[in-house]
Amino acid sequence: MTSVQVDKHRDGNEAAGKAPEEGYQRGLGNRQIQMIAIGGAIGTGLFLGAGKAISKAGPSIILAYAIVGLVIFLIMRALGELLMYRPVSGSFSEYGREFLGPFIGFVTGWTYWLFWVVTGITEVTAAATYVQYWNKGIPQWVSALVFTVALFGINLISVKIFGELEFWFSMVKVTAIIGMILIGLGVITLGFSKAGDTASFTLLWSHGGFFPKGIGGTLMTLQIVMFAFLAVELVGVTAGEATDPKKVLPKAINTVPWRIGLFYIGALIIILSVVSWTVFKPGVSPFVAAFQQIGLPAGAGIVNFVVLTAALSSANSGMYSTGRMLRDLSLNGQGPKFFTRLSKNGLPTRGTGVSVALMLVGVYINYQWPGDAFNYVVSFATISGMWAWIVILLSHLRYRARVNRGELPESEFRAPGAPYASIFALAFIAMVIVMMGVDPDTRISLYAAPLWAIVMGAGYVAIKRRDAAALAAPAANDAGTRTAED
Repeated sequence: MTSVQVDKHRDGNEAAGKAPEEGYQRGLGNRQIQMIAIGGAIGTGLFLGAGKAISKAGPSIILAYAIVGLVIFLIMRALGELLMYRPVSGSFSEYGREFLGPFIGFVTGWTYWLFWVVTGITEVTAAATYVQYWNKGIPQWVSALVFTVALFGINLISVKIFGELEFWFSMVKVTAIIGMILIGLGVITLGFSKAGDTASFTLLWSHGGFFPKGIGGTLMTLQIVMFAFLAVELVGVTAGEATDPKKVLPKAINTVPWRIGLFYIGALIIILSVVSWTVFKPGVSPFVAAFQQIGLPAGAGIVNFVVLTAALSSANSGMYSTGRMLRDLSLNGQGPKFFTRLSKNGLPTRGTGVSVALMLVGVYINYQWPGDAFNYVVSFATISGMWAWIVILLSHLRYRARVNRGELPESEFRAPGAPYASIFALAFIAMVIVMMGVDPDTRISLYAAPLWAIVMGAGYVAIKRRDAAALAAPAANDAGTRTAED
């Protein structure tokens, strides 16, 4: 069902308290959506990436996570308001198309698709390397192939099975973090293990203060911290398959503050109180360092299993997202019609299959030529993920403006502080992008963006020449549809 078709059915669906139907099966329940939302905010960015951030900022990294966590919550509440206005699987691509014009929708859909293809490549590759921790005799390509085929098979069965797998993936991550927090609290308060003599909350300021690298050092870690939250917006893509999106999605979004507070800020406070920040190094998991300091020899193996789970969870989410994005693009005339067809189980298997094939090619390339060219492609994933956040915020601002003019109905889940909160979040993202350009370690992420913009522009022009009507904005509201521009 295209965006125009969805609009025509809007009145009837809303009268019944239902979301627009797109042909998908609504097999994702509250339990699964909640854990998908939690899992989207917990990944390798915390389990591995936090080590680099800690080494650059010291204990003040806790403040960086708190600030970025607030911005993420504002983004998610803006998305939540749009989802309650029109919950569709195309999510921010659909909203970009409606409120910012067909070109933005076109770019957003394809960019988010590429983001998950690239992410899937890197995560499956990473998962294969984690397996070698236990058995170095297994070739990486074998593990990568097995993981990819297994996850693809799961995505071919039903959306409910996908949701169930994500539920248990998230449970592993949540259990690991809560376990670390409880063990760390025991070490700090009861003094057991070899770390008991030195573990103390005073470690948060006793080695050079809370800002040992200065305010500038903390600011330069904001981009690293933001990368850790990439994929938190995935919950928006599930809107088209949630059993009761108007009830389930607000609950999932409203859990963002305590999720960030517990799993990021809480975990880092405990870890940095057990181990001095001076111990941490880039590329070393802070969880591994903490377990080693406590004296748990199985700690490294436990964290390796958790990180393996996080990588497979991300790859699984990527397969889920790519199929939905390709179908949304094709339904709106911005992609091949080949991807419009659903399987008997209501799954976009064609789009998922093509995406998985590209993931396998990417894994092969990564093994054969792990050079700078591939690193440029991988680094693009970070800036493309932030593009989705920018489109969410800009679409939200356009939506609020049209609501205030009486052109559109008020959402049932209004974002707090709108529209100023969205403006603040946009300004913060702009600041982080500037910092990415200043920092040599992250500047590479910006190099691929202009090249992708050229590709998108050429693709858009080609489609417009072939079928200009496919890229036209929807008709006016009084005809039962909504315009894509003010």
